[in-house]
This record gives sequence, structure tokens and C-alpha cells, in this order.
Amino acid sequence: MPALPPGVPVPDDGALPDWVRPSSPDAGRPFGVYVHVPFCTVRCGYCDFNTYTASELGGGANQAAYATTALREVSLARRVLADAGRAPGAVSTVFFGGGTPTMLPATDLARVLDGVRDAWGLADGAEVTTEANPDSVTPESLRVLAHAGFTRVSFGMQSAVPHVLATLERTHDPARIPDVVSWARDAGLDVSLDLIYGTPGESLADWRASVEAALATGVDHVSAYALVVEPGTKMAAQVRRGEVTLPDEDDQAAKYELADDLLTEAGLRWYEVSNWSRPGHECRHNIGYWRGDDWWGVGPGAHSYVSGPDAAQEAGVRWWNVKHPRAYATRLEAGQSPGAGRELLTRGEAHLERVMLGVRLREGLDLGVLTPSGRTAVAGLVARGLLDGRAAVGAGDGGPRAVLTRRGRLLADAVVRDLTS
Repeated sequence: MPALPPGVPVPDDGALPDWVRPSSPDAGRPFGVYVHVPFCTVRCGYCDFNTYTASELGGGANQAAYATTALREVSLARRVLADAGRAPGAVSTVFFGGGTPTMLPATDLARVLDGVRDAWGLADGAEVTTEANPDSVTPESLRVLAHAGFTRVSFGMQSAVPHVLATLERTHDPARIPDVVSWARDAGLDVSLDLIYGTPGESLADWRASVEAALATGVDHVSAYALVVEPGTKMAAQVRRGEVTLPDEDDQAAKYELADDLLTEAGLRWYEVSNWSRPGHECRHNIGYWRGDDWWGVGPGAHSYVSGPDAAQEAGVRWWNVKHPRAYATRLEAGQSPGAGRELLTRGEAHLERVMLGVRLREGLDLGVLTPSGRTAVAGLVARGLLDGRAAVGAGDGGPRAVLTRRGRLLADAVVRDLTS
């Protein structure tokens, strides 16, 4: 997504703009909750997420106090949404991300989930996910999470090859992956594995070994992301100094296509550009982002979004919290919103995001949402092999849609540019 502007201040009480109040009850709209846990044992050289090692923090920002601090924001969110007439009927999905959420005791994660449940309730069949490192769980901690209402765990496997993990500065033993998957499934949890391709020094054979190792565990969901080296990270400095060399685009494309082949052959189909699952095991929380559902992000640096009613000039409001855990805790202890800034999305900005996110899904994008120039671009994208021609003329269910081909998935950004130009 594009970088956010500085934004405008968030009121101390966190109140939403008056125009977000719906003219009729809004309880039927899907609503998700994201909980950011900003702690990691080490800082990986490629990572630019808002995370901190325990030695960097103290006071009200320490791990022991974090669940209590997060629950303060849940209480604030309940009040703010109720005052705006936007209280959800129930929460559809909850996702604990990080950082490494499972650095907190499982009982603390359960406490936060209980707070979400008490605030709004959980919908029947709600999906509740936590991310985890393979070395941050035990059979007992996973049973505690399952008993508390968690339904999924997403393990950061990244690679099965030791030298690739070493370059990424991941600390777990790859031999542990089958064990943690087995423990999670024995606890009744659905399991996803996250993989990264394009690490400096990773061969195509290394990548094949990683995908095959993930599939050997029998999981029902795999995410595979190309390594992106962000400015300011340790790895970016290593690249700049010539200590490591990033692969070229052809290498990245070959690895994506290999993953797609292997995963498809194993019965997992792509449902978003970087995600594959067996039917019924898609990550519904992330699908909510791609479809533009509402969500509240709890935690330092977390983002939230509430859409505007159809009659409103603005399409929605998005805001983000202060990034440092100590500042986050201090504001909530003082009874203030932790929001650092927010932006009001125009209809045009919301349209751009709808195209940018929606076209990444296997279901594609209804051509009716495109502007006339966007619809005109479809024929050229079909001719270039980037969009599925049958879907574009309405073959199948749902009418004409923009559906990426595999080549289109590799060039999704270019497709979006043409559809929104």
C-alpha cells in the first residue's frame, strides 16, 4: 500500500468524525480486530516492522504489562465505536500479529481475546489467529490458546534450509517445524506456514526444498512472500556495502512459479497473490482487508479503518497509533487515545485501494467498479496475458471480472496501474 501522509491529529478521546454515523443500523457489516504484539527475541536483519526486543523496553511498555495495556485500548474502542453508532454486532475475525505474539504467555493472549469477546462478542464460527515463531510455543501453550477460542496459528517457517535461515537471522531449528505443526493440530488448531523466497544466496533447489518441507507437514494453508529489503534495515546496509547480493526479477519469478506448481499439485489453490489454501482454509481476516471491511487495530503502530456511509462525501477514515510501546502505554494509562494521526479517504482514494487490493484475489474484481478508462484497459491486459479473457467477458458466475492470470500475478502492480490510470 502507498505510504500514509502525516495525517491530522486524533482527538484525545479517539472520537470518530460525525459523518461516519450510519443512517441505519450497521451491525451486519463484517468487522475484524487486529492485535499487534511488538516483541521479538531478536531483530531480523530484513525486518522493518514495528517490533522491539525485550532489552529495549521497560516501565509500562514491558511484556508483563502488555495485555493489560492492550485491554485498555479494547475498552476505548468499544466506547468510540458505540458513540459513533458503529458498534459491530459481533467480531468476525481476530488476528494477533507482531512481532511474536507468542512471546507473551498464552494466558495473556487469552485475556486479550476475552476482552474482545466481552466488548463485542464473537460471531458464530469466528476465526481467531495468532502468528508464532516455531521456537515460541509448546504443546501446552497451544492447548491453552485453543481452549481460549483461538482457531488458527500461523508459523513463521520462512525456509527449511539452514544457511537461508542464517542469512535471514531466524533463530529456530527447521527440524522443529513438523513438531510444532503436529502440536497445533493435536490441539485442534488450523495451521498456516509462512515462507520467504528470494533471500540472498538461496538457490532454486533451496526454495524447492522449503516448499516441499512445508507440504510434507500436511498443512492446509501456505503464504509465500518475496523478500523485500526495506530502507533502513540491517540487510539494506549489507546490500549497499556489497556484502550480500539480491536475486534478480527472473529468479523471483521462477521461485514464485515453482511454488505455485508445487502447491497446486498438492491440492492448495491460490486465493490471493501470495496465499494458497485448501478450500475452506483461507485466512478470512486477511480477506477482510482485501475486500475493504472495517477493522480496529490494537497496539503500538497498529492501523484501523472504518468506512463511511454511502451518503458521505468521504469514503472512510483510517488512523494509526503511536509507534513506541512506552508512548502507547502512557497515553492509555492517562485515559487518552493512542492515535497518532488519521486521514479521511476520498471516494477516489477508496476506489484506488479497492482496485489495488481486490484484484489480488482469485475471485477478481467486478468490472462494474472500474472507471470507463479502467474498463477500456481490460482488453489490452487480456491481450498481454495478464487478465483472464473468459472472466473478462463474464464466462462463469458473477459477471465480467478482472481476474489475474499467473503472469498477471507476477505483474499485479502494472495491472493496477492500467486499471486505475
